[in-house]
Amino acid sequence: MTSQATELPFAHGGPPLRGTLRATHADFFVDEELGFAADGAGEHVFVRVEKNGANTDWVARELAKFAGIDAGAVSYAGMKDRHAVTRQTFSLHLPGKREEPDWLALVHHEFHVVEARRHSRKLQRGALKSNFFRLVVRNVNGDRERAEHVLAAIARDGVPNFFGEQRFGREGGNVARARAMFAGRRVQRHERSLLLSAARSQLFNAVLAQRVERGDWNRAIEGDVWMLAGTQSIFGPEPASPELDARVASGDISPTGPLWGSGVPRSAGVAAEIETAAAAAHADLAAGLVHADMRQERRALVLRLDELRHMWLPGDDLQLEFRLRSGSYATVVIRELLADAA
Repeated sequence: MTSQATELPFAHGGPPLRGTLRATHADFFVDEELGFAADGAGEHVFVRVEKNGANTDWVARELAKFAGIDAGAVSYAGMKDRHAVTRQTFSLHLPGKREEPDWLALVHHEFHVVEARRHSRKLQRGALKSNFFRLVVRNVNGDRERAEHVLAAIARDGVPNFFGEQRFGREGGNVARARAMFAGRRVQRHERSLLLSAARSQLFNAVLAQRVERGDWNRAIEGDVWMLAGTQSIFGPEPASPELDARVASGDISPTGPLWGSGVPRSAGVAAEIETAAAAAHADLAAGLVHADMRQERRALVLRLDELRHMWLPGDDLQLEFRLRSGSYATVVIRELLADAA
């Protein structure tokens, strides 16, 4: 893992296991779940692709080339890991009565088309419900009994909803680049968005790290702002209470942390003190985000897994399956179980 990940505290006592993740691409399988089906008609074609060790942008360009359209006419809901086998949907704008490409004839050693279907609207960034993961850890060693307890705790309580190392670039360099941008270095538009996201993620992780160290990342404290599961609606701040703790434990709500921007955080009391202290510790990032006209938003502190299952395989291997909502990271789940996971 990068230093961004290894410096973060653990919620469940530290990883009890060591092993090899991604011994092959097939050991890290991700299936994107949009939450809706293409409607069968319209100017866009939803092309579902399975890729093996391929970059999402590169696949998008190859699809555009095959269809004879500009790469800008291809969109997708989210980036998918290159070092994996992943299934995801690409949206291609093919208006008019032009002949439909023979998608199944497009065969490449790094990807193939699973299916293609027309849809009335373009697929927008972020327009997915969840991702299903099937991961295999090879040559596992460590304390299996404690691993079972950690897995049970993860299933019951979730994990801290940190931004994963992918958000921070190679060796965590995006935060340093964001600082350089805020200090006056000129960057291209697409790079600017990436660096703003890294700066916000750094501040959020700093707040959440404090809550993990305090032991209240998944409990109510004075002044917390809350997010409803599913709808992601925000309410609060409200005084801490056993009722709020019970709702957190049930998965109904989660306390939130700030995605930094102009204005003051919505939180109050102790929660606000933690958040403003983190912003003060990273004052250049906080000021840069305000200057960039980012607005204050909130993100859940608790990441809950759906349908967590595990199986010990022959040869000291461990298979994990789970679903995560859009915007969360499998790596922050694995780090609670596996030391030096990457």
